[in-house]
Amino acid sequence: MAGTITSLQVQKHNRDRVNIYVDGVFAVGTAVILAAGLKVGQYLSDADLARLKDRDNVEQAHEAALNLLSYRPRSESEIRRALQKRDAPDEVVDVVVERLTSAGLLNDLEFARYWIENRSQFRPRGLRALQYELREKGISEAVAAQALAQVNEQTAARKVAADAMHRFRRTPPADLRRKVITYMARRGFSYETIAPLVEEMLEMGSVQRENLADIESEEKDNG
Repeated sequence: MAGTITSLQVQKHNRDRVNIYVDGVFAVGTAVILAAGLKVGQYLSDADLARLKDRDNVEQAHEAALNLLSYRPRSESEIRRALQKRDAPDEVVDVVVERLTSAGLLNDLEFARYWIENRSQFRPRGLRALQYELREKGISEAVAAQALAQVNEQTAARKVAADAMHRFRRTPPADLRRKVITYMARRGFSYETIAPLVEEMLEMGSVQRENLADIESEEKDNG
């Protein structure tokens, strides 16, 4: 549809896009940034229009990726999958990923560290669970291993064990051990990590209950 540009109109419902009319007929919609170099009276060949569409596909995919990144960091695999769901061609996805990587907005190692830190603060997990989650995010084994080297699993395990002890504080002692172990195992901690920690926590809880019983007994005697 080669011809002369007869009108450039900003779209009513999206001020960041422009409709291009060639010889009085709508030809293509494109991003404002791409339309900036166009003017009424300019001739566009079929090849020009094809290039414009290709560049616009990249810009739309780039904007979609930036929108995803505005909520939280993403892995490269997450961005690729999201753009592919939008039917972006592989070559467009490659260009967008390269642009984001060059701009420092995509970095799988930094993402993995962010993910681990976020889990540590809000939802502590064992190494096995973290490895699984990073793999699901498309993080390579080598990058995951580098990021996981910073993890102190014992610290995370203590947080989870303390949470479990509080959560099940009204559970009879006979059932408490099983519930705490199950709770921790579901969060990716190995039995080798769980077992001694649970025994320590149970012993501390037992001592505390005995001390409380002694205090209550003394208060009754004094009363």
